[in-house]
Amino acid sequence: MSDPIHSPSPSIESELSKHGHIILPALLLCDFGHLDNEVKKLETAGAKAVHLDVMDGVFVPQLTYGLVVVEAVRRAASVPIEVHMMVERPDDSAIQYAKAGADIVTLHVEGLDKTKETLTAIEAAGSQAHLAISPNTPVSRVEPFLDSCSGVLVMSVEPGFGGQAFQPLAIEKIRRLEEIRASKGYDFRIGVDGGISTKTISSVAQAGAELIVAGSAILKQANYADALGELETLARKSK
Repeated sequence: MSDPIHSPSPSIESELSKHGHIILPALLLCDFGHLDNEVKKLETAGAKAVHLDVMDGVFVPQLTYGLVVVEAVRRAASVPIEVHMMVERPDDSAIQYAKAGADIVTLHVEGLDKTKETLTAIEAAGSQAHLAISPNTPVSRVEPFLDSCSGVLVMSVEPGFGGQAFQPLAIEKIRRLEEIRASKGYDFRIGVDGGISTKTISSVAQAGAELIVAGSAILKQANYADALGELETLARKSK
């Protein structure tokens, strides 16, 4: 198990804890041959956090990367990192990603066996513990754990498959999570991931999404700053 290699600074913790829109570029589409440069380009473009998709080829069909890449991004980045784990038995490995430098560790509720215990262990390691729900998973599945996590990521596409269209059902889930948060007095963040573009970001932001993951809408554009700026403007105008 890796030893801790970073501790979130007070400014980073404040950025992740306050409510408001943050666009997280998904590094899955970046040029991994120049990873350090890509991270620096995104930070220069104004990215306040970045998103890493860890896939094991079992929980989802695609196989991506693991601890070594997360540690490399941690060394390169001065902004927060969210690690979205799409893996079998995340209870067994989540703490390693917290210790490897993830400011947020996001776990699919569908794959967890010891949900509360794992969330508690991540928070104890100094990271924020978030839950994720796939398109076919109802919000009710995470309701028993909303007092034990720092956020919920709503998947608006099936995890592990690229190039999918945004699923509007995610908007209703975001609204439901915001209703629960308000009625129960909880303080978790609401995120969304999948199919985010200039055409869809306004609707998810208006519904209540705050941590908004964007892949090709930023990484496949010629100018990261222009793409990120346009998404941020649309998110702000949605309120």
